[in-house]
Amino acid sequence: MLKLNDLMRLSDDELKNTKVRFNQYNGEDNPIEEFKKSPEKLLKWNYWNSQKYKVGQLSIGLVKMSQDEWLLFTVGTITAIKDIPFNSGIGYEYRIEEDLYGDLFGRVIIKYHKTMQSQFPNADTVMDNLIVKEVLPSVFSGFDFPGYDKVSLTYAELETIVNGRYPSYKNALENQQAVYVLTDTNTGKLYVGSATSKNEMLLSRWKGYINTFHNGNEGLKELFKKEGADYFKKYFKYSILENFNSKVNSDFILEREAYWKKVLDTKKHGYNKN
Repeated sequence: MLKLNDLMRLSDDELKNTKVRFNQYNGEDNPIEEFKKSPEKLLKWNYWNSQKYKVGQLSIGLVKMSQDEWLLFTVGTITAIKDIPFNSGIGYEYRIEEDLYGDLFGRVIIKYHKTMQSQFPNADTVMDNLIVKEVLPSVFSGFDFPGYDKVSLTYAELETIVNGRYPSYKNALENQQAVYVLTDTNTGKLYVGSATSKNEMLLSRWKGYINTFHNGNEGLKELFKKEGADYFKKYFKYSILENFNSKVNSDFILEREAYWKKVLDTKKHGYNKN
């Protein structure tokens, strides 16, 4: 069994001067989603003004991926404590130990069953139980393209792909025509649409939903006016029904779109208006 400290090689004295920060869902935000968008954004979670760090301490930042899996995303030394009110912002200045541990950031997946309530234990109390499950060949993105028949994304996931650097997804979608479906997971209502070479390819088409939520569709515009942006962010999913390469005739794709509207009855029971 390979342990985290087999990679970090901290001495007993160093472990006593080290904190492990377990970053996980706080009731509103999921930090692993922040990591997917931008690993740098997650640093504010790890170095928040908890008034528990001391100058000179080392901080090991882990972010929860699943029930018993954690991703190592930062190791930093506390260099100063800011004189600000409790819980009013990032309370510490720190130096990321890039030279020592940078090659591990975003790549080491830890197996650990967390039962303690503390999010902030001393390292010497938990390091023996932080087992290395896997060392990834590159920084974890969470968005390796799974194949066209397995694309089903939440709004947050689609937003991350559209705005981030995820080449496997972007390369797969940017030159692809498709018939797709939007699912309102709150009501079960559907919206069927298409992306063709005459209007927009799939990635560009889906960017419109991230930028406007409704992308100009009347049924979705009505829902947006009634419920607002947060409704779409919370309840909508984006999936591919059928995909076609760029050489397929656009008229055929529109015929397939009409077929799916009829089969799923999205004019009567969904958000399609035509």
